[in-house]
Amino acid sequence: MNWNHLKSSLLLKYALSYILIFLIPLTGVTIFVYENAVTGLRSEIEQSNVNQLNQVKMTIDDRMRELQEIASKIAYDEQLTPYMVRDPYFGWEAIRQLSTYKANSSILEDLFLYFHDDSTIYSSRGLTNVDVLFSQTYQFNQVSKEDLLHDLNEAKGPIMRPAEQVNVNYRKESMLTLLVPIMPNDPFPYGTVVYLMEESKLTGVMDSILNNFSGSSYIFDQDGKMLTANNHGASMPQGDLAILSALQPGIHSLTLNGEKQSVVAVLSQENGWTYVAAMPSHQFFSRVVHIQTLILLVFSIVVLTGIAAAMLLAKRQYHPIKDLMEFAKQKSKSTALDSAKISNEWDWIKQTIHDYNARIDIQVPYVRNQCLLLLLKHGKPDDPEIEQLVLDAGLELPQGQGYYFSVILAWNASNTGENSRQERQQMQEMLHELELPDLHSRVYGIEFSPAEQFAFMVSLVPAESVPLQEQIEQIVESIKLMIMENSQLLPSLGVGTPYENLAELNQSFIEAATALEFRLAGGNGHVTYFEHLAELSSPDTETFWISKKSLLKLEQSLKQGNAIVARQMISSIILDMKNESLSVSLLRCFCYDLLNALLRAASEMGMHSVIQHISALATFDTLEETEQKLNRLAEQICDQVERNTETEQHSLMDDIVAYVDQQYADYTLSLEHIALKYAISTSYLSRSFKEKTGLNFSQYISRCRMDEVMRLLLSTDAPLKDIIEQVGYLDTPNFIRKFKKETGLTPGQYRKLNAPEVHHVE
Repeated sequence: MNWNHLKSSLLLKYALSYILIFLIPLTGVTIFVYENAVTGLRSEIEQSNVNQLNQVKMTIDDRMRELQEIASKIAYDEQLTPYMVRDPYFGWEAIRQLSTYKANSSILEDLFLYFHDDSTIYSSRGLTNVDVLFSQTYQFNQVSKEDLLHDLNEAKGPIMRPAEQVNVNYRKESMLTLLVPIMPNDPFPYGTVVYLMEESKLTGVMDSILNNFSGSSYIFDQDGKMLTANNHGASMPQGDLAILSALQPGIHSLTLNGEKQSVVAVLSQENGWTYVAAMPSHQFFSRVVHIQTLILLVFSIVVLTGIAAAMLLAKRQYHPIKDLMEFAKQKSKSTALDSAKISNEWDWIKQTIHDYNARIDIQVPYVRNQCLLLLLKHGKPDDPEIEQLVLDAGLELPQGQGYYFSVILAWNASNTGENSRQERQQMQEMLHELELPDLHSRVYGIEFSPAEQFAFMVSLVPAESVPLQEQIEQIVESIKLMIMENSQLLPSLGVGTPYENLAELNQSFIEAATALEFRLAGGNGHVTYFEHLAELSSPDTETFWISKKSLLKLEQSLKQGNAIVARQMISSIILDMKNESLSVSLLRCFCYDLLNALLRAASEMGMHSVIQHISALATFDTLEETEQKLNRLAEQICDQVERNTETEQHSLMDDIVAYVDQQYADYTLSLEHIALKYAISTSYLSRSFKEKTGLNFSQYISRCRMDEVMRLLLSTDAPLKDIIEQVGYLDTPNFIRKFKKETGLTPGQYRKLNAPEVHHVE
């Protein structure tokens, strides 16, 4: 065979495949990135501007809200009434109070209080004549003193004047003026609070919007008048400002001042002001130009690196195929493989995957069986994850659409031959899952004890024309008929009562076990319904005595070790006793009868020490006290049942674990092989094995093999490949990955670090 040609051909195919896989998308992505870099950068900057504008808006809104609150406080401040500020004594207190209010805002240059038609105006520094203030101290260039006085006396709502040049003590400053009438929201105000703010206090907040870009940012009031502007570069013409002031909130692309601009606008719901940032779009292109070379350089480096990586990956990808070919050559009966076999190595891989999937499919029912066993033993727990597992396994009908009941099948103990065992195994496989469409029901079965008893969960949708009990009997008869048609064995069946709630399936399971206890009376093949057990009691005594069914169900729950059902039955019986008008003596007799049932169960479990506490158990004054004592005793009995069950399983599982410890290096070792060897079902073995070791079967095998590899690495100088095959692994690269994941080192590194004195061959 031309092995080198095959190797070169495969390597070339893998290398070309990997190169094309990354090169085609990389080329497309590179072009896409370059073409969209401008758009992406522009969008990022615009979104950043939106966020920063929103931050500016929130900051300025907070400051304006502070000023409104200060005006409100001044209006309601008793020290700042017209009478108090004009009083020679209290006037200085008012001045100090104004100073306090001014200090509450960081953007205020000055604060004044003016009362209508008064010639005096008050500030934090004292009082002065209005004419003197606006003609000497603060001289406004764009508004006359008369207009200011008119606004002071006639303003009915807040007035914000745009930024304008003001001569402050013969020093020019750009300032904004806010007039707030007091009282606020009063149609007839008696005064006005005047706020003076430096424009730089607001434009400083807006500086972060433009960053290093050229452009402009503006604040327009609710009427479209520009309050303040911050320009990086040339300012906008008046006509363009009118366009900006009328913009709706959002991102816009406009031609302003002869060039294309990216404009962002944000509207304040607090005062109706519009915040606008505009910057020339060409800046985005200039920002991208310098990365063109970088993109090409990175593209070239990635291509070269990708080609090298593709070759490396191609070699690594080829190694498993080479190992598989060597394995096929070793296991093949012929000494060599012809060209046809070599060219068809993928069929071997396909068959391997098929076998692997087949083994997985065998384990798929494990989850379903675990859910079914949980439902039968304990009912449906209030756990969303388990509820979802039950639903996914198809064990639950849609809410309120059906009933659930349990059936237990037991074989005659005398049928112990090999043929009988095989027949029982075949029946269990056949009854694992059934659908009875004519009876609107599904049947799920599971082996639940070493005695090979088989339990069913039956879900059914009630038929309108058939009574529920009759439908149940038809289902059970169908199961029995199916068994009789396929086997000479005649099992006995116990049937529980149906429940609408799946959470109560454990009740039906206990009832089915109780019914199965009476199979001796009917012989092999007899079906016992828990509902019919009431016939065992005389109608005359049923009224005056504890229900026979209740006692049977209680005893069976104790035998099964089901503390939940046992407590429920004790509570139910005690409640029935409370509801009857019985004498104290008769009540005490009933309590003794109930206690006797528990003592009998305890004796059967070997709990002879309970008799030593009989005095304490038999002494009670109230039914509540009786219930507490009986519940405690029931829990002790159920705990003992669990311990007895574990003891019975202990010896068998010890033998199985010891066998696995001896045979783990056999790569054919499987759960099915061990189940057949020890004549138990795979589901029971899987469940019991995990309970015994804390690991499932495959995890335990992997752990044993991993420990043995570590031991051989440290104690021998055998080649790694021989060690891996010796412990039952066939896929060397896969094992090395597992080993590194487990220890953080490759096997070679592990050997060098922990056994440097051992001379080894890799």
